[in-house]
Amino acid sequence: MLDSVITIAAIVALLFAAGYALHRERSRAGLFLCGALLLTALLELFDLLSLSLPQAAVPWKWFSLVAESLLPFFWIMCSLTYARQAAPWRFGPLLKGVIALSLLFCLLPFAVPLDSFFYAPDFPLERLLFLGNVGYFYYLGLMAALIFALVNFETTLANASPESLDRVKFEIIGLGAFLGVLIFYFSQALVYRSLNMNYLQLRSLLYLVGLGLMAYSLLFRRGGVRIQVSRQAAFKSFVLVAVGLYLIMIGLLGEGMQYFGVSFQRTVTVSFAFIAGIVLLLLLLSQRFQREVKVALHKNFYQHKHDYRTQWLRFTEQLATSRSSDELLQRILSAYCDVFGMAGAALFLLEQNRGGYGMTATHNMQPMGALIKPDNSLVRFMVERTWVVNVRDDTPEVMEENGAFFRDNQISFVIPLFGAERMEGFIVLGRVIKEDEVYIYEDYDLMKTIARQASQAILHQRLSEQLSQAREVEAIGNIAAFVAHDLKNLVSNLSLIVENAGRFIQNPDFQQDMLVSLGNTVTKMQHLIGRLRNLGERDHFTAKPVNLLELAEKTARLASGSAVTVEGSAETVVVDENEMQNVIMNLLMNAIEASGPDRGVRIQVGNLGNPYLAVHDQGHGMSADFMRRELFKPFKTTKKKGLGIGLYQCKQTVESFGGRIEVDSEEGVGTTFTIWFSQGGEGGTPVGHC
Repeated sequence: MLDSVITIAAIVALLFAAGYALHRERSRAGLFLCGALLLTALLELFDLLSLSLPQAAVPWKWFSLVAESLLPFFWIMCSLTYARQAAPWRFGPLLKGVIALSLLFCLLPFAVPLDSFFYAPDFPLERLLFLGNVGYFYYLGLMAALIFALVNFETTLANASPESLDRVKFEIIGLGAFLGVLIFYFSQALVYRSLNMNYLQLRSLLYLVGLGLMAYSLLFRRGGVRIQVSRQAAFKSFVLVAVGLYLIMIGLLGEGMQYFGVSFQRTVTVSFAFIAGIVLLLLLLSQRFQREVKVALHKNFYQHKHDYRTQWLRFTEQLATSRSSDELLQRILSAYCDVFGMAGAALFLLEQNRGGYGMTATHNMQPMGALIKPDNSLVRFMVERTWVVNVRDDTPEVMEENGAFFRDNQISFVIPLFGAERMEGFIVLGRVIKEDEVYIYEDYDLMKTIARQASQAILHQRLSEQLSQAREVEAIGNIAAFVAHDLKNLVSNLSLIVENAGRFIQNPDFQQDMLVSLGNTVTKMQHLIGRLRNLGERDHFTAKPVNLLELAEKTARLASGSAVTVEGSAETVVVDENEMQNVIMNLLMNAIEASGPDRGVRIQVGNLGNPYLAVHDQGHGMSADFMRRELFKPFKTTKKKGLGIGLYQCKQTVESFGGRIEVDSEEGVGTTFTIWFSQGGEGGTPVGHC
C-alpha cells in the first residue's frame, strides 16, 4: 500500500511539474521539459497499472514500452535546450544525427513483438521481466541515450557563470536525479538481464527528491538564466567517468545485491546511496569546496599555481564581450573573485569632483560610502611602492588609519589600478573563501597583471563615454548653428527693411510692404521657436499646390530695395509654401550678397519637362574644386561671415519634396542655382522632413 501511495504521489507531482514547466517556459525548451516530465509520469503510471492489474499486465507493459521509447528524444532535447542560449536549429550535424537516432526508438514497440523484448512466466507474482536479445540491446541503447542527456546537463553547469550557477544548479541537479534513477534502473536490467519491477517505489521516491530540488530552485533561486555552452567544454565530462566507475562497481557487486533480501531494505539502501550522491554533487558545486580542491591540486600536482595563459585569455574574452560600462566593471570584479577565491570585491575610482576615490561598483559586497582621499596612507603606500596590499601583512602605517575600514568590510587585499600618469583607482577583495589559503608571489603577479589590463579597459570605457558626451555637445552646437543661420536670414531681411525705411517711409506702398514683411518675419520666428520647443521630434511638412511664379514674386518683395527681377511662366508645384519660400529666400540672399549693390539678381521660373526655378547672380562665382568637394556640406562656405548651413538646408528641404538642386558657376562671372521639381499633383499630403 505504501509503495502505491509513493508512486501515485510521484505521478501527480510529475504531471503538475510538466504543466507548470509548459506554463513557465513558453518556448521549445519548456515544451521538451514538459514532454520529458510527462513521459516519466506516464511510465510510472503504466508500470503501476501493470503491477496492480494482473489480468492486463502485459498490455499495460506495452504502453510502458512506448513511453520508454520516447524518453531518449525528449530527454536529449531537454538537456540540449534547457537553460541554454543555443536554439535547436543551430545544432551541428553530429548532434542532429544523435537526435535522429533517438527517434528510432519510437519505432521498435510497433515493429517488434512484445515477447522479443522480455518474457515473464510468473509476472506479476514475481516482479521480474526477463530480457530477450532485442530487449537487452534496446535497453543498452536507451541507457546510452540517457547518459548522453546527463552529460549535456553537466556541460550546462560547467559553462555557467557563478551567478547563473547559483540560480540554476538545483533545477539541473533535480533533472539529473531523474536520469540517474533511470540509468540505474536500466543498468540493473543489463547486469541481470531482467527488469526488476521492485524498483518502482525507488524510482518514485527519488523522482520526488528531484522535484523537491526543482521546486526549491523555482521558489528561492528564481532560475530563468540562459547559459552559453562553449564547444571546447562539451566533451569534458565528470559524468562519463562517474558512470563508468558505477558500471564497474555494479558488475563487481552484482551478486552481493541479492543478499539484501527484503525489497524495503533494498529501497532504503539504494535511496540512501542516491541521496548521498546528490549531496556530494551539491558539495562539488560549493565555492569553498571547489577552492579547497583547486588549491590542493595546484599544490600537489602542478609546478605553478596559476595557468597564466588560460587566465589571460579568459579575462580578455570577458572584457571583450562586455556590452556596457556596468557589465565591464562587474566582469572585472567577478574575475578577481573566481581566480583568487574571494567572496566579493569592490571597485574604487578617482572622482575629480569629490576629490578622492569613491566606490563605483561592487560584487557580492555591501556598498561602502567611504571616500578615500589622495593623502590617505593606503593611497600613498600603493603609489610609492606599486604593491598589492595584503591586510594580513605587517603594514602599521596603513593599518593605523585604515584598520577599521578593512575590518568592517572584511577586506583581504587592495590592488592598485595605474594609468599612464597616476593611480586611477583600486580594487578591494573581500573575505577569502578558504581562510587558511596562503597567497604567494604568483598570486600578487597575476593580480597586478589583471589590474593593468583592467585599468586599460576602464580607461578606454571612460574615453568612450567622454567621446559620446563630446558628440552630444557637438550636436547641440550644430543645432545652435542652424538656428543662428535661420536668425541671420531673418535679421538680414529686417536690416533691409530698416535700411530702406529711411528713404521710403513716407511712401504708402512701402509702408504696406513693410507691414507684410514684418508680419512674415514674425511668423517665421514663431515657427522657428516652435521647432526648437519640439526638438527631437520629426518635422512634417504639408505639401499643397503652389504657384511657383507668385511665390518667387512674393519672396522678391521681401528683399525690398534690392535689384531683383522675376520672370517666367506660372508653374504649379506641390510643396510646403513656407519651407519653399525659405529655400528661395536663402538662395536670393546669397545671390544679393554675392552680386553686391550694383549688380542685379534674376529669378526665372519655367518648365523644361519639369517645373524649375533658377536664381542667377553676377557674383564672384565658385571654383570647380569647391563645388565638387564642399558644396552642400554643412559648415562649408566661401563667405567670410557665413556659417555654411543655408545650402545644406536648402538641399535637404528640396529633396524632401522629391526635387533636386543643380548649380552652374564660373569664377568671376556668377552662379546659377536651379531647383527642379517633380510634376504637380494633389495637395494636402503630409511629407516627412529629411
